Amino acid sequence: MKPGISNILLLLASLSFNFISYAQTVHVLQHGDIQSSAESIMSDPAFSSSSVSICAMTGDGHKILDINAGTMLLPASNMKLLSTGAALCALGPAYKFSTSIAYSGEISGGVLQGDLYIVGGGDPTLGSKDSIATDITKTFAQWEAMLRKHGIRKIDGKIIGDGRYFGGMAEEPTWLWNDIGTYYGTGTGGLMFYENMQSFLVSPGKSEGDPVEISPLYPEAPWMEFRYSCTTGKAGTGDMLYMYTSDLAPIAEIRGTFALDRGRKRVDCSNKFPEYTCAKYFADYLASHGIPCTEGPGDFRLSKAEENGEPATVIGRTSSPSLARIIFETNHASNNLYAETLLRTLGKTLGQGADYESSIKAMESTLQKTGTDISRGLHAKDGSGLSRQNYVSADFFCRFLSAMMDTPHFEDFVNSLPSPGEDGTLRYNMKSAAAQTRSRIKVKSGSMNGVRCYSGYIIPREGCKDETIVFSILVNNCTSPNWKTRPLLDRLMEELASMN
Repeated sequence: MKPGISNILLLLASLSFNFISYAQTVHVLQHGDIQSSAESIMSDPAFSSSSVSICAMTGDGHKILDINAGTMLLPASNMKLLSTGAALCALGPAYKFSTSIAYSGEISGGVLQGDLYIVGGGDPTLGSKDSIATDITKTFAQWEAMLRKHGIRKIDGKIIGDGRYFGGMAEEPTWLWNDIGTYYGTGTGGLMFYENMQSFLVSPGKSEGDPVEISPLYPEAPWMEFRYSCTTGKAGTGDMLYMYTSDLAPIAEIRGTFALDRGRKRVDCSNKFPEYTCAKYFADYLASHGIPCTEGPGDFRLSKAEENGEPATVIGRTSSPSLARIIFETNHASNNLYAETLLRTLGKTLGQGADYESSIKAMESTLQKTGTDISRGLHAKDGSGLSRQNYVSADFFCRFLSAMMDTPHFEDFVNSLPSPGEDGTLRYNMKSAAAQTRSRIKVKSGSMNGVRCYSGYIIPREGCKDETIVFSILVNNCTSPNWKTRPLLDRLMEELASMN
């Protein structure tokens, strides 16, 4: 029995699944030819223009399905399997990110004659609306208590958001220009706030071609110049709004169309100045609690902050949720910011730095230590799958998923993967399948224009003497709508599940 199987026993004990080593003829011989069935499904006209790479194997490495399994394709968010798995193995499930409060200058008579620093340590949940995050008011209260403990009742200087922990570009250089202005392409930094997002309230105009009605919501960003070059589109064309922005200047422009038949909604875009935003909101909080700051908020990029290292005096730290909890949310919600933070933390912790090249090397080194051969089937550019220069084969995913079963962190890893029909990215998958079948499938989805991917595990039914099945289904260049392709790929996963 693979060591990973014992971990599944602990994880899914409540479901009473038995996991017994593979010791009989491959189940496909008893339940029909899965190879022929898969080929038949993928020959549907919905995939006529598509490239596919499909692989399935038992946990001990016995391959039971192979359709171009060695072909490398765009994996989209299936890349998160690699970044989250590597982070668990290298950092451990109990790892936490920290944020420090520090100051320069001197404290005299209750007045800090100098600057206060919020020194980020890469916590992606700071100020987030995510259910796993600590409420920002509670965090601010903890920071306030640190100041009062050290006798600070007034700041005669600035409150500076310091996000130099990772350094370098916030985004991977191959990301598309229209992606980096969206909520899913915000990029990472040492000090993040509200997942580096800026929310807007959006409504269509009264007629096609009219200006779209847009107003900023949260966070307030009075230093930003927002421009709106967008119009009301034809009914049925949906939300085609994209923000174009960078950290080179406090200017952002929303372009595109918003359909006439769309209702008022909140649209989340990218905030390229999260450090300044965090400092601004903490300064406002302190002012409302009787601790004024004479020079207001600042950004380390725009201030006279020290060029190297933290300020001299650190007075306290707060911590993020555990890595295991963050990884659970990363895979369930397919959170790009969290995934990129995990990747860059690998580079910061294990490599030569948190730049993308070093971080990818650190991830690949960690994957190799799990026993995964990285010499074939993998070309990685980021941790979330947003880059269109990621290429991975279905065979590689299966070998990696199988290797993860032998690690001491497999329980946390498999538990982080959702099942079809659950809330999140898989809520619409396999709705007609039996609940007992859906609950045995633990899978990460991945999608972008033309890309549909599913990779994960199928846990045996209670009393079944077969091993867990690992599988990967990668579809690229798909021009058919999702409503046509999803039922077919759901059917393939269900047939795989019927084998054990």
